[in-house]
Amino acid sequence: MKVALLQMDIVLGDVEANRQKALAMLEQGAKAGAKLFVLPELWTTGYVLDQLLKIGEPDGGPTVKMLQQFAKDNGVEIVGGSIAEIRDGKVYNTIYVIDSAGEVVGKYSKIHLVPMMDEEKYLTPGDRQGLFDLSFGKAGGIVCYDLRFTELTRALALKGAEVLFIPAEWPAIRGRHWLILSQARAIENQMFVVAVNRVGRDHNNTFFGHSLVVSPWGEVLAEGSETEEQVIIADIDLGMVPEIRRKVPVFADRRPQYY
Repeated sequence: MKVALLQMDIVLGDVEANRQKALAMLEQGAKAGAKLFVLPELWTTGYVLDQLLKIGEPDGGPTVKMLQQFAKDNGVEIVGGSIAEIRDGKVYNTIYVIDSAGEVVGKYSKIHLVPMMDEEKYLTPGDRQGLFDLSFGKAGGIVCYDLRFTELTRALALKGAEVLFIPAEWPAIRGRHWLILSQARAIENQMFVVAVNRVGRDHNNTFFGHSLVVSPWGEVLAEGSETEEQVIIADIDLGMVPEIRRKVPVFADRRPQYY
């Protein structure tokens, strides 16, 4: 399966400019033959947290409709990064997952809010896991800071997820953690990790880029630049997951009664 990671810079607060940029990158990936697309975290707005209640979107808003139309027109699947979703007067950091018929088949709102970036002052945490079905089988979705919480990814793996998608805006100051934790989640859960970060900077942070695809064996199959916008293409073979889980049977050998 050919996957396209859309490593974007983000125009702060300019939703339409970011939509048009993403659409051009989606078209670039489609021309390269990608069948699954993944965007970064809060890619329509960036971290203008104090503006999100005004510029965020309700469920099924214009951004989701754009992604649905692209998916349907091109027969592709999209893990729509995350956007600021307005629900009951609150802001959620939400992934939308769209199938090749243009239908929303999954949603996940970020559970763990980042104290270093004041998210808890502006965002409301989600209250359920991000497990969904795509054409290849079960997948999981988490957002950025969720990567640090090993229990969440393990729970998704135990429920059958073979690919983990991670939209992020991960700062360069903690960049080494991004690389190591992405590989660790892949190795310990014997799953593919598709982690998409942004590049560029905002008022407070320089972001790390280095979007990457990691195999269930921990090998980095593709990795982006630290500074450049890129559409990163990788081929993933889902047959690796059961093969590696047979060779090193960590799930069969778990003894949770002692954990």
